[in-house]
Amino acid sequence: MADKQKIKVLVVDDEPNIVEILKYNLQKEGYEVATAEDGLKAVKTAIKFQPDVILLDIMMPNQDGVETCLQIRQIPELKHAFIIFLTARLEEYSEVAAFDVGADDYITKPIKPRALMSRIAALFRRDSKKEQEKGQIKIRDLNIDRSSFTINKAGKTITLPKKEFELLYFLANNPNVVYSRDELLHNIWGSDVFVLARTVDVHIRKVREKIGEEYITTVKGVGYKFEIG
Repeated sequence: MADKQKIKVLVVDDEPNIVEILKYNLQKEGYEVATAEDGLKAVKTAIKFQPDVILLDIMMPNQDGVETCLQIRQIPELKHAFIIFLTARLEEYSEVAAFDVGADDYITKPIKPRALMSRIAALFRRDSKKEQEKGQIKIRDLNIDRSSFTINKAGKTITLPKKEFELLYFLANNPNVVYSRDELLHNIWGSDVFVLARTVDVHIRKVREKIGEEYITTVKGVGYKFEIG
């Protein structure tokens, strides 16, 4: 894991008590912390602060967490930031919505500070392992560059959010191998995060919309594979 003193965390919640508790525990662990009380301020603060991790509540005034996450994921300078939703909502559709817009993790309140620190550390451990896989994959008219997190298709640059890129890279790096949704969840999101299987389907659909339908094949009743003929 990177030096905590170099890691910036943005805490976004409209409940002052929660913000103070999280800020205290994060600073105690050596993280640099900024805060925002609603989604609109969160986006502005994130652009200026350039956080490595964003702890984001869902239900907030002015702009909710889902819309805020969606906006942040569209900012190139913030594409590597981890976004963890912190919410009191237990409905499945809230969790699905969070992962659909690019969340890396989803934790229900009340928040246990020690458990939260462990989840943050787990995200960085997985990211560190993936960094060791840096390289380029050239298949047909696609050039997938892990070092810059960019995709070039027939001379055109395509930008994908982090999880969509990781999903594409993993499949392309293992061509013609069929992976179930559970296997993809384990390899992309990790065993520390509980993610619904539907999240894989949503991310596959989004990747297809951006790079074309011809690369990732659905194997009915089994899963997905990157097709190279």
